[in-house]
Amino acid sequence: EHLPYDQTNAFSKIALDYLSGSEDLRPFYSLPPTVKGIEETIQRKKQQAVNRRKLVEVLQDQYQSVSATDEVKKNIESLLSENTFTVCTAHQPNLFTGPLYFVYKVLHTIKLAGFLKEQLPQYHFVPVYYMGSEDADFAELNHTYVDGKKIEWKKEQTGAVGRMIVDSTLIQLINELEGQLLTEANGKEVIDILHRCYSEGKTIQAATFELVNELYGQWGLIVLIPDNPALKAEMMDVFEDDLFNNTSSQIVEKTSENLEKHYQVQANPREINLFYLKDHIRERIEEKDGWYSILNTELSFTKEEIKKELQEHPERFSPNVILRGLFQETILPNLAFIGGGGEMAYWLQLKDLFDHYKVVYPVLVLRNSFLVIEEKWNQRIQKLDLNAADFFKDENELMKIIVTKNSQNKIALNGNFEKAEAFYEQIRIQAEAVDKTLSQYVTAIKTRSLKDLEELEKKMLRAEKRKFEYQQRQIQKIKEALFPNDGLQERVENFSWFYAKWGSRFIEELYRNSLALEQEFTILVEES
Repeated sequence: EHLPYDQTNAFSKIALDYLSGSEDLRPFYSLPPTVKGIEETIQRKKQQAVNRRKLVEVLQDQYQSVSATDEVKKNIESLLSENTFTVCTAHQPNLFTGPLYFVYKVLHTIKLAGFLKEQLPQYHFVPVYYMGSEDADFAELNHTYVDGKKIEWKKEQTGAVGRMIVDSTLIQLINELEGQLLTEANGKEVIDILHRCYSEGKTIQAATFELVNELYGQWGLIVLIPDNPALKAEMMDVFEDDLFNNTSSQIVEKTSENLEKHYQVQANPREINLFYLKDHIRERIEEKDGWYSILNTELSFTKEEIKKELQEHPERFSPNVILRGLFQETILPNLAFIGGGGEMAYWLQLKDLFDHYKVVYPVLVLRNSFLVIEEKWNQRIQKLDLNAADFFKDENELMKIIVTKNSQNKIALNGNFEKAEAFYEQIRIQAEAVDKTLSQYVTAIKTRSLKDLEELEKKMLRAEKRKFEYQQRQIQKIKEALFPNDGLQERVENFSWFYAKWGSRFIEELYRNSLALEQEFTILVEES
């Protein structure tokens, strides 16, 4: 079942306005998410120099440590051709890939690349997962939820999460998960995959690389780790401009001011939009009186020293949210970027920055969203004579539907309101004929009276609802299961629970039901 995004009550105004093609947003992106928009982007991207050979060399080197499928190998080699383009999504290396929406992003990327091959057969399209392995927000990436239970990796390491090392405490987490998942039909399979990918001593980015390759390699998905000296060298001029001229912050601030007239702005540029990245450090660079200091460290550089450091070690400079997208679109022959509502919001701040550096701005595609409903919950929904889409409404609205459908008594006073309105209108005309000033007095009585009738209707509904306490408890249980913490399932639950139940068929079903450019919310129900 598909649901328009604006009926889910779960998406921001900026995301919904982008989908509807609102005029307010039109200046903030290049081309719309249509086949025509992507076709036009191809013509623009052909004019942009992308170092394809270097990209292929880096990818071949990164894939030496894993067994790549033939599809992946062919896709990597095809990137040398001027007729090959990428469709890309980006995400940090969350613990065991984090919330379900990571799966949906990746599958959407694969689906869109396949769809474009059918629509534009003269070109080749390659799906890419760009790993945000330099992110240092450990508190955001160190946990996930499996069937409602929080799994958290506690450790003392610092710096870029992708560079952190799998230790015995992480292995212990997989062992604990084993106890939870082994009762399910495919529990052993998913635990074996996690043990294989997250072996002790491996970096988190290598473990994530292996896991994503194992789950999606069959479709030719390429995983790219941009934390690489050869790729960073492509950004040397932009990084230098950022360090010494603060160009990006000036441009993005101006764009953001215009965007802020209609929307809340997602990302705030800094004077310098780079982190210093070395060993277990990823800290902001700040300039004061000609000195470039690395926050929370003793490190500092003169202008000449930091310029030399950039030229000799570009890998030690890590872009923040303002420059990350520009880096991605500089090193990839990319056409479309698939992201969530938050990502869309900050990408809409970046178009002028792309224009300034003459980098083609990609077509933005809001990632697919799913609600996955196990059979036991679907049966409960049916018993209530409701459908899955109803559960996007709040509990009060659902109870109103239940009471209206099943009550023996007439609760709504709709008709009586109209009668009361007509009754007071008659009195008002009669009173006004006697004395014009009495008209307002009657209107005031009417307003009070209608307010009392509204209150009466609410009391009648509350009294009737009490007769449906069992149904209310069922609604609450279903809501808690499908919308954890009153949010979307995909923003909380990890894939491993569903994989343990259904095996690789879970991923395959999601792929089969993934949309390309239709932009709707999908409800996926387990068949009995």
